[in-house]
Amino acid sequence: MRPARAILLASHGTPGARAAERVALALCTPGGQLHHLVVVPDFWKGMLGDDWLNNAAVHVRFGRYVENQLEREILEYAAEVDAQAKQRGFVYSCELRLGRTAECVAAVAAAGEYDLVVAGSPRPKGAPGYRSRLAIEALVKLLKTPLLVVPYPGR
Repeated sequence: MRPARAILLASHGTPGARAAERVALALCTPGGQLHHLVVVPDFWKGMLGDDWLNNAAVHVRFGRYVENQLEREILEYAAEVDAQAKQRGFVYSCELRLGRTAECVAAVAAAGEYDLVVAGSPRPKGAPGYRSRLAIEALVKLLKTPLLVVPYPGR
């Protein structure tokens, strides 16, 4: 695969996403741009523990806690990718979106001028962690930019 000057990296820190990150960093040309998109799946909106939260104030406080924890983890992860990009001489930017992954990636790709979109493949059955699943088929239909789906590590 030939190097790309402007890459949209859809990654959220899982092993498969980290594999995509390594490939994106390897494919970006010196002085190139790496735009890192982190999509928080919209199912997080409903993660408020309704079954044990018994009043509105506790409900709101817990919701803020979950949002703050997610934000903290994403900022730490973005700082790691930023350091790697800067070490290689790339211009790095990061964006956070809440929604369905395929639709968010397609919208960001359409709004920018990217040579390539890089994403990790779905997590294989039996691998630990939540399977948030990027709908690859839906993404392919929505994109007008070339897409590289990086295989899950060890496969």
